[in-house]
Amino acid sequence: MAKPNYQFEKRQRDLAKKNRQEEKRLQKLASKAAGGDGSPDAGAGDGQDAPAEVAGATDPGT
Repeated sequence: MAKPNYQFEKRQRDLAKKNRQEEKRLQKLASKAAGGDGSPDAGAGDGQDAPAEVAGATDPGT
């Protein structure tokens, strides 16, 4: 019986992993380019509103 070629199998797994990572990276870039403009602005707006509300709530209680 032939010996298993573990180096070949490992190389194939590594290549498959790199391909998956590259596809994932390209998908992220595509989604960032398509919808990236609206999402960060909405997140920044929520972050700015929350501290103002907290500051307003603490002033009357003090």
